[in-house]
Amino acid sequence: MEESSYSNLSTSHLLGSVPAVTNEEKKASYEVPEANMQIFPPNNGSGGGRGRGYQTLEAPTEEFEQQPPNNWSGVFSISSYTQYFNVDTDVVIYRLISSFYPVTGDFFSKIDANPDLYGLIWITTTLVFMLASFGNWATYLMQKHSDGTTSWSFDVGYINAAAVGIYGYAVVVPMAFNFLLQYLGSNASLVRFWCMWGYSFSIFIPTALLLLIPVEILRWIIILIAGSASSCFVALNLKSYIEGANDLKMMVVAAFLLQMALAIFIKVWFFP
Repeated sequence: MEESSYSNLSTSHLLGSVPAVTNEEKKASYEVPEANMQIFPPNNGSGGGRGRGYQTLEAPTEEFEQQPPNNWSGVFSISSYTQYFNVDTDVVIYRLISSFYPVTGDFFSKIDANPDLYGLIWITTTLVFMLASFGNWATYLMQKHSDGTTSWSFDVGYINAAAVGIYGYAVVVPMAFNFLLQYLGSNASLVRFWCMWGYSFSIFIPTALLLLIPVEILRWIIILIAGSASSCFVALNLKSYIEGANDLKMMVVAAFLLQMALAIFIKVWFFP
Protein backbone atom coordinates (compact mmCIF):
# COMPACT_ATOMS: atom_id res chain seq x y z
CA MET A 1 0.00 0.00 0.00
CA GLU A 2 2.79 2.40 0.86
CA GLU A 3 4.75 1.66 -2.29
CA SER A 4 1.72 2.32 -4.53
CA SER A 5 1.09 5.62 -2.84
CA TYR A 6 4.64 6.74 -3.47
CA SER A 7 4.35 6.00 -7.14
CA ASN A 8 1.35 8.32 -7.49
CA LEU A 9 3.21 11.38 -6.22
CA SER A 10 3.87 14.19 -8.70
CA THR A 11 7.59 14.75 -9.40
CA SER A 12 7.41 17.47 -12.03
CA HIS A 13 8.11 20.20 -9.46
CA LEU A 14 11.35 18.64 -8.33
CA LEU A 15 14.57 20.24 -9.54
CA GLY A 16 16.53 18.15 -12.03
CA SER A 17 13.76 15.70 -12.64
CA VAL A 18 13.50 14.03 -16.09
CA PRO A 19 10.08 14.14 -17.76
CA ALA A 20 8.52 10.88 -18.66
CA VAL A 21 8.69 9.65 -22.26
CA THR A 22 5.43 10.35 -24.06
CA ASN A 23 3.70 7.98 -26.43
CA GLU A 24 4.38 10.32 -29.40
CA GLU A 25 8.11 10.01 -28.87
CA LYS A 26 7.82 6.24 -28.66
CA LYS A 27 6.11 6.25 -32.03
CA ALA A 28 9.03 7.94 -33.79
CA SER A 29 9.63 6.24 -37.11
CA TYR A 30 12.89 4.46 -37.86
CA GLU A 31 13.94 4.15 -41.49
CA VAL A 32 15.90 1.12 -42.51
CA PRO A 33 18.86 2.06 -44.70
CA GLU A 34 18.57 0.89 -48.27
CA ALA A 35 20.51 -2.26 -49.00
CA ASN A 36 23.34 -1.99 -51.50
CA MET A 37 24.11 -5.01 -53.66
CA GLN A 38 27.77 -5.95 -53.68
CA ILE A 39 29.89 -8.22 -55.82
CA PHE A 40 31.43 -11.20 -54.09
CA PRO A 41 34.29 -11.99 -54.13
CA PRO A 42 35.88 -8.52 -54.09
CA ASN A 43 36.89 -7.16 -57.47
CA ASN A 44 40.51 -6.41 -56.82
CA GLY A 45 41.26 -5.77 -60.49
CA SER A 46 44.72 -6.24 -61.81
CA GLY A 47 48.01 -4.58 -61.09
CA GLY A 48 47.52 -1.40 -59.13
CA GLY A 49 43.85 -2.05 -58.51
CA ARG A 50 44.44 -4.11 -55.34
CA GLY A 51 42.83 -3.03 -52.14
CA ARG A 52 39.72 -1.55 -53.74
CA GLY A 53 37.50 -3.83 -51.68
CA TYR A 54 33.94 -4.75 -52.59
CA GLN A 55 32.49 -3.02 -55.63
CA THR A 56 28.88 -2.01 -56.06
CA LEU A 57 26.88 -3.79 -58.72
CA GLU A 58 26.44 -1.44 -61.67
CA ALA A 59 25.51 -1.68 -65.34
CA PRO A 60 28.41 -2.69 -67.61
CA THR A 61 30.07 0.12 -69.45
CA GLU A 62 31.06 0.26 -73.12
CA GLU A 63 34.53 1.65 -72.56
CA PHE A 64 36.16 -1.24 -74.42
CA GLU A 65 34.10 -0.80 -77.56
CA GLN A 66 36.36 -0.43 -80.56
CA GLN A 67 36.24 2.92 -82.25
CA PRO A 68 37.50 3.59 -85.75
CA PRO A 69 40.82 5.43 -85.89
CA ASN A 70 40.54 9.16 -86.45
CA ASN A 71 44.22 9.98 -86.79
CA TRP A 72 47.35 8.69 -88.49
CA SER A 73 48.38 6.64 -85.45
CA GLY A 74 45.50 4.25 -86.14
CA VAL A 75 46.90 3.43 -89.59
CA PHE A 76 49.89 1.69 -88.00
CA SER A 77 47.84 -0.13 -85.34
CA ILE A 78 46.86 -3.74 -86.01
CA SER A 79 43.75 -3.42 -83.84
CA SER A 80 42.39 -0.82 -86.27
CA TYR A 81 42.00 -3.49 -88.98
CA THR A 82 40.45 -6.29 -86.92
CA GLN A 83 36.94 -5.14 -87.84
CA TYR A 84 37.69 -5.86 -91.52
CA PHE A 85 38.42 -9.52 -90.75
CA ASN A 86 35.27 -10.08 -88.69
CA VAL A 87 33.63 -12.44 -91.19
CA ASP A 88 32.80 -16.12 -91.03
CA THR A 89 33.04 -18.82 -93.68
CA ASP A 90 29.41 -18.50 -94.81
CA VAL A 91 29.79 -14.79 -95.52
CA VAL A 92 32.99 -15.30 -97.52
CA ILE A 93 31.45 -18.14 -99.57
CA TYR A 94 28.35 -16.06 -100.26
CA ARG A 95 30.48 -13.19 -101.53
CA LEU A 96 32.60 -15.54 -103.61
CA ILE A 97 29.48 -16.93 -105.28
CA SER A 98 28.19 -13.39 -105.87
CA SER A 99 31.41 -12.51 -107.71
CA PHE A 100 30.64 -15.21 -110.31
CA TYR A 101 27.38 -13.41 -111.24
CA PRO A 102 28.60 -10.08 -112.63
CA VAL A 103 25.32 -8.92 -114.18
CA THR A 104 23.63 -8.06 -110.87
CA GLY A 105 25.89 -5.14 -109.93
CA ASP A 106 24.74 -5.15 -106.31
CA PHE A 107 27.92 -6.30 -104.61
CA PHE A 108 28.42 -3.02 -102.75
CA SER A 109 24.98 -3.34 -101.17
CA LYS A 110 25.93 -6.79 -99.89
CA ILE A 111 29.17 -5.64 -98.27
CA ASP A 112 28.01 -2.18 -97.18
CA ALA A 113 27.47 -3.16 -93.54
CA ASN A 114 30.69 -5.16 -93.21
CA PRO A 115 33.34 -4.82 -95.96
CA ASP A 116 36.19 -7.24 -95.40
CA LEU A 117 39.85 -7.52 -96.36
CA TYR A 118 39.90 -11.25 -95.67
CA GLY A 119 38.84 -12.08 -99.21
CA LEU A 120 41.34 -9.66 -100.73
CA ILE A 121 44.31 -11.26 -98.95
CA TRP A 122 43.41 -14.91 -99.35
CA ILE A 123 42.08 -14.72 -102.91
CA THR A 124 45.10 -12.84 -104.19
CA THR A 125 47.52 -15.11 -102.30
CA THR A 126 45.83 -18.23 -103.66
CA LEU A 127 45.90 -16.79 -107.17
CA VAL A 128 49.62 -15.96 -106.90
CA PHE A 129 50.56 -19.52 -105.95
CA MET A 130 48.24 -21.05 -108.54
CA LEU A 131 49.63 -18.91 -111.35
CA ALA A 132 53.21 -19.69 -110.35
CA SER A 133 52.65 -23.45 -110.06
CA PHE A 134 50.17 -23.96 -112.90
CA GLY A 135 52.14 -21.66 -115.18
CA ASN A 136 55.18 -23.90 -114.80
CA TRP A 137 53.03 -26.96 -115.18
CA ALA A 138 51.48 -25.63 -118.40
CA THR A 139 54.94 -24.86 -119.76
CA TYR A 140 55.97 -28.43 -118.99
CA LEU A 141 52.93 -29.90 -120.75
CA MET A 142 53.40 -27.74 -123.81
CA GLN A 143 57.08 -28.63 -124.03
CA LYS A 144 56.42 -32.35 -123.67
CA HIS A 145 53.64 -32.10 -126.25
CA SER A 146 55.90 -30.43 -128.83
CA ASP A 147 59.26 -32.04 -128.06
CA GLY A 148 59.60 -34.74 -125.43
CA THR A 149 63.37 -35.05 -125.77
CA THR A 150 64.38 -31.68 -124.29
CA SER A 151 64.77 -31.21 -120.56
CA TRP A 152 62.52 -28.92 -118.55
CA SER A 153 63.35 -26.78 -115.50
CA PHE A 154 61.13 -24.98 -113.03
CA ASP A 155 61.01 -21.21 -113.61
CA VAL A 156 61.22 -19.44 -110.23
CA GLY A 157 60.59 -16.11 -111.91
CA TYR A 158 56.91 -17.00 -112.20
CA ILE A 159 56.54 -16.53 -108.43
CA ASN A 160 58.03 -13.04 -108.51
CA ALA A 161 55.97 -12.03 -111.54
CA ALA A 162 52.75 -13.34 -110.01
CA ALA A 163 53.38 -11.64 -106.66
CA VAL A 164 54.29 -8.27 -108.16
CA GLY A 165 51.51 -8.34 -110.77
CA ILE A 166 48.60 -9.56 -108.62
CA TYR A 167 49.45 -7.87 -105.32
CA GLY A 168 50.42 -4.65 -107.06
CA TYR A 169 47.22 -4.55 -109.10
CA ALA A 170 45.00 -5.43 -106.11
CA VAL A 171 46.45 -2.62 -104.00
CA VAL A 172 47.33 0.16 -106.43
CA VAL A 173 44.31 0.13 -108.79
CA PRO A 174 41.63 0.48 -106.06
CA MET A 175 43.73 3.22 -104.43
CA ALA A 176 43.99 5.06 -107.73
CA PHE A 177 40.22 4.92 -108.34
CA ASN A 178 39.54 6.00 -104.77
CA PHE A 179 41.86 8.99 -105.15
CA LEU A 180 40.41 10.01 -108.52
CA LEU A 181 36.81 9.74 -107.37
CA GLN A 182 37.47 11.79 -104.28
CA TYR A 183 39.38 14.35 -106.34
CA LEU A 184 36.41 14.64 -108.72
CA GLY A 185 34.05 15.19 -105.80
CA SER A 186 32.44 11.76 -105.64
CA ASN A 187 32.03 9.78 -102.45
CA ALA A 188 34.42 6.80 -102.35
CA SER A 189 35.50 4.17 -99.83
CA LEU A 190 38.94 2.59 -100.18
CA VAL A 191 38.09 -0.45 -98.05
CA ARG A 192 35.01 -1.20 -100.15
CA PHE A 193 37.05 -0.85 -103.34
CA TRP A 194 39.70 -3.22 -102.00
CA CYS A 195 36.99 -5.69 -101.05
CA MET A 196 35.25 -5.54 -104.43
CA TRP A 197 38.44 -5.81 -106.50
CA GLY A 198 39.70 -8.63 -104.29
CA TYR A 199 36.62 -10.75 -104.93
CA SER A 200 36.82 -9.94 -108.65
CA PHE A 201 39.98 -12.10 -108.82
CA SER A 202 38.16 -15.22 -107.63
CA ILE A 203 37.10 -16.24 -111.14
CA PHE A 204 40.77 -16.46 -112.22
CA ILE A 205 41.43 -19.26 -109.71
CA PRO A 206 39.44 -21.98 -111.55
CA THR A 207 40.52 -20.37 -114.82
CA ALA A 208 44.17 -21.10 -113.98
CA LEU A 209 43.27 -24.77 -113.71
CA LEU A 210 41.50 -24.76 -117.08
CA LEU A 211 44.45 -23.05 -118.74
CA LEU A 212 46.44 -26.26 -118.26
CA ILE A 213 44.72 -27.60 -121.38
CA PRO A 214 47.47 -27.73 -124.01
CA VAL A 215 45.34 -26.19 -126.79
CA GLU A 216 46.24 -22.58 -127.53
CA ILE A 217 42.96 -21.44 -129.10
CA LEU A 218 40.99 -22.98 -126.24
CA ARG A 219 43.19 -21.18 -123.73
CA TRP A 220 42.44 -17.84 -125.36
CA ILE A 221 38.71 -18.52 -125.32
CA ILE A 222 38.83 -19.47 -121.64
CA ILE A 223 40.84 -16.42 -120.57
CA LEU A 224 38.69 -14.02 -122.60
CA ILE A 225 35.50 -15.40 -121.04
CA ALA A 226 36.97 -15.19 -117.54
CA GLY A 227 38.36 -11.71 -118.19
CA SER A 228 35.02 -10.48 -119.52
CA ALA A 229 33.15 -11.84 -116.50
CA SER A 230 35.61 -10.24 -114.07
CA SER A 231 35.62 -6.97 -116.00
CA CYS A 232 31.81 -6.81 -116.05
CA PHE A 233 31.72 -7.52 -112.33
CA VAL A 234 34.03 -4.58 -111.60
CA ALA A 235 32.48 -2.19 -114.13
CA LEU A 236 28.83 -2.81 -113.23
CA ASN A 237 29.43 -2.56 -109.50
CA LEU A 238 31.49 0.59 -109.93
CA LYS A 239 28.73 2.03 -112.13
CA SER A 240 26.11 1.36 -109.45
CA TYR A 241 28.40 2.94 -106.85
CA ILE A 242 28.77 6.23 -108.77
CA GLU A 243 25.29 6.17 -110.27
CA GLY A 244 24.01 9.61 -111.17
CA ALA A 245 27.41 11.09 -112.04
CA ASN A 246 27.44 11.21 -115.85
CA ASP A 247 30.88 12.78 -116.00
CA LEU A 248 32.39 9.72 -114.28
CA LYS A 249 31.33 7.14 -116.86
CA MET A 250 34.87 7.06 -118.23
CA MET A 251 35.96 5.62 -114.87
CA VAL A 252 33.74 2.61 -115.50
CA VAL A 253 35.25 2.10 -118.97
CA ALA A 254 38.76 2.42 -117.55
CA ALA A 255 38.00 -0.19 -114.86
CA PHE A 256 36.69 -2.60 -117.51
CA LEU A 257 39.78 -2.19 -119.71
CA LEU A 258 42.19 -2.57 -116.80
CA GLN A 259 40.54 -5.79 -115.72
CA MET A 260 40.75 -7.17 -119.26
CA ALA A 261 44.41 -6.16 -119.38
CA LEU A 262 44.99 -8.19 -116.21
CA ALA A 263 43.37 -11.26 -117.81
CA ILE A 264 45.55 -10.92 -120.93
CA PHE A 265 48.63 -10.49 -118.73
CA ILE A 266 47.82 -13.76 -116.97
CA LYS A 267 47.51 -15.60 -120.26
CA VAL A 268 50.56 -14.13 -122.01
CA TRP A 269 52.96 -14.27 -119.07
CA PHE A 270 52.08 -17.53 -117.32
CA PHE A 271 50.48 -19.64 -120.06
CA PRO A 272 52.34 -18.72 -123.29
